Amino acid sequence: MIKLVYCLTRRDGLTLEAFQSYWRTQHAANVTSVRQAIGAIRYVQSHSCAPELNALLRDSRSLAPGYDGVTEIWWESVDALQAALADPAAADALQLLIDDESTFIDFARSCVFITEEHEVF
Repeated sequence: MIKLVYCLTRRDGLTLEAFQSYWRTQHAANVTSVRQAIGAIRYVQSHSCAPELNALLRDSRSLAPGYDGVTEIWWESVDALQAALADPAAADALQLLIDDESTFIDFARSCVFITEEHEVF
């Protein structure tokens, strides 16, 4: 199984609460509506919380500012993802998601990558 990990930073002018509310409701509905077109089998949102603890963790390691949340989307395999993305319906679905994301995500301060999990415990 493979997973897309998308570390999100909200657009300037959006409060964390507004960002998380939109992401949890409207964007989640959009992702759900295209899940078959993109071949996704699981979708999870992780919303940042506990700002004081986050600051403590960042400061203890001299890390860059954190993200406002993380999206994870799973596919059965790289081949399954590539096959889904080769379908013209997937291109339309992905464009719908990108257009929606541009309304609440700061693309320049976010990142996305494909991973393979290696469970330790």
